[in-house]
Amino acid sequence: MSMYRQIWLSLILTSVLSLAGGLLASTLSARSYLEDQLRIKNEDNAASLALSLSQRKADAMEIELTVSALFDNGHYELVRVVDPLGRDIVSRKATTTIYEAPMWFVHSLPLISEPGHAQINNGWNQVGTITLISSSRFAYKALWETTLALIGALFFTSLIGGWLGTLVLRRIKKPLNAVIAQAQAITERHFITTPESNVPELRQLTSAMNSTVLLVKKMFADEAKRLELVRLEANSDPLTKLANRNYFMAQLQAVLEMETAFSGSLILIRIANLADINKRLGRNETDNFLLAVSASLQKTTEAIPNALIARLNGADFGVLLPLTEAHPVSDHLLDAMIASTSAFVENGPVAYMGTGKFSYGLNLGHLMARVDAALAGAEAQNRNCIRDSENSINDDVPRSNEQWLKLIYQAIENHETRLGSYPVTDLDQKLLHNECPLRLKYANEWLPAGRFLPIAERLGMSSTLDTAAVTLGIEELNVNRQLVGLAINISARSLLDVTFCDYIRTMLLANPKASRRLWLEFPETGVYAHFAAFAEFRQQMEGTGCRVGLEHFGRQFSQIGQLQELKLDYLKVDASFIHDIANNEGNQVFLKGLVGIAHNLGMLVVAEGVTVPDEMTALKKLGFDGATGPGVKIAPN
Repeated sequence: MSMYRQIWLSLILTSVLSLAGGLLASTLSARSYLEDQLRIKNEDNAASLALSLSQRKADAMEIELTVSALFDNGHYELVRVVDPLGRDIVSRKATTTIYEAPMWFVHSLPLISEPGHAQINNGWNQVGTITLISSSRFAYKALWETTLALIGALFFTSLIGGWLGTLVLRRIKKPLNAVIAQAQAITERHFITTPESNVPELRQLTSAMNSTVLLVKKMFADEAKRLELVRLEANSDPLTKLANRNYFMAQLQAVLEMETAFSGSLILIRIANLADINKRLGRNETDNFLLAVSASLQKTTEAIPNALIARLNGADFGVLLPLTEAHPVSDHLLDAMIASTSAFVENGPVAYMGTGKFSYGLNLGHLMARVDAALAGAEAQNRNCIRDSENSINDDVPRSNEQWLKLIYQAIENHETRLGSYPVTDLDQKLLHNECPLRLKYANEWLPAGRFLPIAERLGMSSTLDTAAVTLGIEELNVNRQLVGLAINISARSLLDVTFCDYIRTMLLANPKASRRLWLEFPETGVYAHFAAFAEFRQQMEGTGCRVGLEHFGRQFSQIGQLQELKLDYLKVDASFIHDIANNEGNQVFLKGLVGIAHNLGMLVVAEGVTVPDEMTALKKLGFDGATGPGVKIAPN
């Protein structure tokens, strides 16, 4: 039995006992009062009758007539007159009595009416003795009506008491329920604080629980900070704090192997005559020179989402841009470097640049060879120079915004959209779900998502494409009941469209069986850019049965604290951290801590971009729950 029921039962029993005790005491008191009144009345009436007869010097006949007349009015149960020898002169007794109260009440509370006695005298001679008992039916009527009034009053006061008790219980129950919900949230690995109660005892409880939650949050925050330092140390250049070569190459390989990754441009930069500058300026000034170069690169690209800058070695830098046209960014980069290093370079060139375009499916070695050749060509000019590499990707796609809009509308209208499919398995190669990026048909070719999604976002078409993708996913799940699960990639920008969010929720609620096998995932960078919209969407998905998670996770790991209250189901760790993980001790420490925090928050952790068995082996040791990538296959049954 719950505590509230026990309290209510105690209140009810207390009220019933109080009512019963009060009613019984009041009724018995009223009965005693009425018995006293009956006794006094009997004595007074007997004395009055005896005095009347004594003054009239009535004989036996007159006494009988007077008594009979008095008895016949129905107010007496017994009127009796006896002579001095005890013989009856006249006796009248009621044979039946009609009570104006229920008989069970009469039998339960009998009224004892003591008779009244008085003597009839004739001068100094005693004529007789009168015995008189008044009828108790009126007393019973008064007692019954008094009891009913008491019951009504006590019932009304009990209702008021119950209402007040309800208010008190609610006042206690609300903060207690909040504490219970807080404790349940902790068991579910979600940490929330609650307002302190006005009830002193509960205030101490809520304060203690809040302190516990804040302590756990601080522990998570401290661990996240420590792991962020580990991540930076493992993936950053010690001097410039830019990405190092290993991280840069892993990220470049990931965008070439992932269909949902953006198409863009690679820029390789070589500082001119760095060895001569080092001899001329010395180590400290050369370090300042390199810091000035890195600062100019960061400032020029800070407004470009997902741009990545790295120091590849002593004199070489690399830039990844989510732009298929590197100009005029490369021109701005070169101008910024020249301006920021004027105090260090007296004469001669500052830097050489080689650029090249890339897209999904392009070979990493071929891309680097092309851009390296362009860089060598720029360096051969012995002046500040930018060279573009030969284009080896298919550029037969729309170029203007109008052409892209037309392509997207036509593809959706003509149902020229479909979902790709890549297996995501646990580390025993058992299928968790299929990841299904959207594709558009163009000139008998199915364009990968990375070719058109960035442009669709820029044109405000992301919600239209994401609606089409989720609709295709639901249809596939309804048709193929054997599918374990299906994951749809969604742009976080789509969450700004209220119509999109309402449509998705309505569709999922209308297809509960399919919804329970649907996984919806959002890119980490987009989620943090539109965090409030994402948090609201996650709340809307409660009760639909679908799973919600983040993909390409880890580059903004320091903000993981924001995810504590979202109840996410899973994370997909960015491929740049997975590449060559078996030999990267720094990333191993980082990922082991990431997995621990994610598991403590109740989330599955999946690795992206797995290519070789050694990586799968390392992921098992680190505690990952699953993996996806070119090297992931489904184990045969």
